[in-house]
Amino acid sequence: MIYTEIANIGHYHGLCKFMDKAVDYLSSHPLDNLEAGHYEIDGDMVYMNVFDYETISENDGFFEAHKKYADIHMTVAGEEIIGVSDMSRVSIKSFDENKDLLEVEGPVEHYMKLVPGKALITLPEDAHMVKLAAGSPSAVKKAVIKVYMG
Repeated sequence: MIYTEIANIGHYHGLCKFMDKAVDYLSSHPLDNLEAGHYEIDGDMVYMNVFDYETISENDGFFEAHKKYADIHMTVAGEEIIGVSDMSRVSIKSFDENKDLLEVEGPVEHYMKLVPGKALITLPEDAHMVKLAAGSPSAVKKAVIKVYMG
């Protein structure tokens, strides 16, 4: 897990070639006026999904992880909490190989507040529960860049 300012994302150049493409994209493409949808950056290796949604309670949350992809989470508007745990602290309930989606269960170790200007990078070893309300439910616009890690 890496929690940083989007302005500092360039410090993570060199983690892998596809992370470099995501970092380069963020350095040259502002997130401000994005519409919800799918954005190709480098085919299936690096792409971005933009969502509009209402945050939810932790009881309604979905705890997930990925084997092949890292996620770069960034709110464009609004704020949310993301719960994160190391994969060694959770158990796997199911795995959809086509979606690279592990459903997991277990305790949340860390709660990270995501506001515009911040980025949370969850790596394959990081289970994460997204869309959690920071207080009462509220509207969020969020961009997630999916980065192939192998």
